[in-house]
Amino acid sequence: MEASGEKPPVPLAGKNYSGKFQVRIPPELHRRLAIEAAEERVSLNRLVTTRLA
Repeated sequence: MEASGEKPPVPLAGKNYSGKFQVRIPPELHRRLAIEAAEERVSLNRLVTTRLA
C-alpha cells in the first residue's frame, strides 16, 4: 500500500474502542432477554455483556 501511495489501515488491536455498539435484534428476542434479565435481577446490558463474554 505504501508503495502505491496509500496509507495502511490501523490494525484492529491498535484502535481505541468506546465500549458501545448498537445491534438490531428481533422484537421477540428483545422481549425474551428483557424478561430473563428481570428474572435474574440484572440489567439487560449486564445480561447481554455476560452472554457475549
